[in-house]
Amino acid sequence: MDNVATLGTAAHEHAHDHAHEELGFWRKYVFSQDHKVIGIQYAFTSLLFLLFGFGLMMVMRYQLAYPGSPIPLIGNWLGSANAPGGIMLPEFYNQLGAMHGTIMVFLGVVPLAVGGFGNFVMPLQIGAPDMAFPKLNMMSYWVYFVGGVVMLVSFFMTGGAAQSGWTSYPPLAVISPGQTMWLIGMIFLITSSLLGSVNFIVTIVQLRARGLTWMRLPFFVWAQFVTSFLLLLAFPPLEAAGVMQLMDRVAGTSFFMPSGLVVSNQVATSLTGVATGAVGSGGGNPLLWQHLFWFLAHPEVYVLILPAMGIVSEVIANNTRKPLWGYRALVYSVGFLGFMSFIVWAHHMFMTGMGTTMSAFFQTTTMIISIPSVVILTALLLSLWGASIRFTTPMLFALAFLPMFGIGGLTGLPLGLAPSDIHLHDTYYVIGHFHYVVAPGTIFALFAGIYYWFPKATGRQMNELLGRIHFWGSFVCINLVFAPMLIQGLGGMNRRLYDGGMQYALNADLLKWNVVIGMAAWTLGLFQLPFIINFIMSIKWGKPVDNNPWEATTLEWSAPSPPGHGNFLTEPVVYRGPYEYSVPGAAQDFTPQFEPERA
Repeated sequence: MDNVATLGTAAHEHAHDHAHEELGFWRKYVFSQDHKVIGIQYAFTSLLFLLFGFGLMMVMRYQLAYPGSPIPLIGNWLGSANAPGGIMLPEFYNQLGAMHGTIMVFLGVVPLAVGGFGNFVMPLQIGAPDMAFPKLNMMSYWVYFVGGVVMLVSFFMTGGAAQSGWTSYPPLAVISPGQTMWLIGMIFLITSSLLGSVNFIVTIVQLRARGLTWMRLPFFVWAQFVTSFLLLLAFPPLEAAGVMQLMDRVAGTSFFMPSGLVVSNQVATSLTGVATGAVGSGGGNPLLWQHLFWFLAHPEVYVLILPAMGIVSEVIANNTRKPLWGYRALVYSVGFLGFMSFIVWAHHMFMTGMGTTMSAFFQTTTMIISIPSVVILTALLLSLWGASIRFTTPMLFALAFLPMFGIGGLTGLPLGLAPSDIHLHDTYYVIGHFHYVVAPGTIFALFAGIYYWFPKATGRQMNELLGRIHFWGSFVCINLVFAPMLIQGLGGMNRRLYDGGMQYALNADLLKWNVVIGMAAWTLGLFQLPFIINFIMSIKWGKPVDNNPWEATTLEWSAPSPPGHGNFLTEPVVYRGPYEYSVPGAAQDFTPQFEPERA
């Protein structure tokens, strides 16, 4: 009977394949409903946005290293409105700063971590033939794409792109040019995340393979599951806030515009000529935006870091040939982390005069939320103990994630305490802390995932030598970019100054670091070339691999490389946990979830 069932399943899959082959080019590769194609679309698009956002940063670092000097090579391309004679204007620097943060977070890291890896890997890891709602999945990508295009088009609008930072604090954001397009783009991006998060939750709950109980899920799936809840619950407040700020700009409302606002030495009753209509001034509360924004933006930090932790856990388990240490503790920690992330948002707002009682509450919750992060980091470090480690390219990036995330977390503790935050707030210390979490932390984990799952997506291996050059160059340069920022911040250097703060005497001994950071940033850009070459060349000329080149245990490695329509040739069945490596008495050092028990 088992043979009959297997033949029936194979025939069913073959019929699906035949039906799938009838799809034309546009429905198969552009407006696709296949989770793998959509995941690859997300990955390619987000990598391009990351490259563009990184380019904005390199231009900013030249301005900070050599303020008042013409920007080489591209200075004359920036236009006389932005850089007359190639010398950057403060307004254009503000545009680059605002758009760099927005693009890297909302158009780069989150879409790659959730839309790219989540879409491609998660259904394969749970044995699903596709996402629960394929059309919704396709819509989530295209809404994200439209939001990204709107953000980029804003550079070419009258007045340029948004200039009020990635946080867009009113009243400045309401009266500055370029903000309308930023708000429209954000509304599209938030809608995309909401569509995707609903899809992820339903897929994980409803479409798991036979035998795949909750405590047999790979940790990557748990990370995506909690991340989806964060997106679903935290993004709606910011979407509402975005609509309200948009109304303040174009419809004359005053949700965030206070009474008695002084603009150009005059008390404003209404500000005409901004956006497309009159902007009201009166009765609004700028702090309301901060509450709504940070209620999203602190969970957003965990939207960045949780998928990264999931990727790193898969790579570490595979390359240590050991089970993850403390799997249940990891699962409970990631759930608790998700819950706590909703009650720490106002530690970004100690400077608003919230009072000592509220400050004490948010300081306490901030210290509490560090505990599950430490548990996860400790479990991953203990997984290395006594292991025979394979130093593959994905493992190098995963190992580097651990100390980099550790530095990011430790440097965040002083910012979670009001007395120290008052001195460090809005200095380069904040930039250094946040980027240690996101750049050498999260982005290193994403590189680990690209190198690790590339064979599954393409059927080919990326070049190890180019991968190692990419890793070591990036590792050295990225620390030379962000470590000096911690020194500058402790010295009191404020961020968001287009000339690097040279007009302030206290910065005299700190300005030399801007040149060091600039050199490191441009060299970091050069070290991304081996990755780009490796990525593009390996798609066609990489070494062909079988279904399971890493000798891994999770379910995605039972599918063909690359997987076809429906993913699996036969219905997958799960017989054990996700990390059965080096089991005593086993014939080999890995026992996949999908291998039946031997008699």
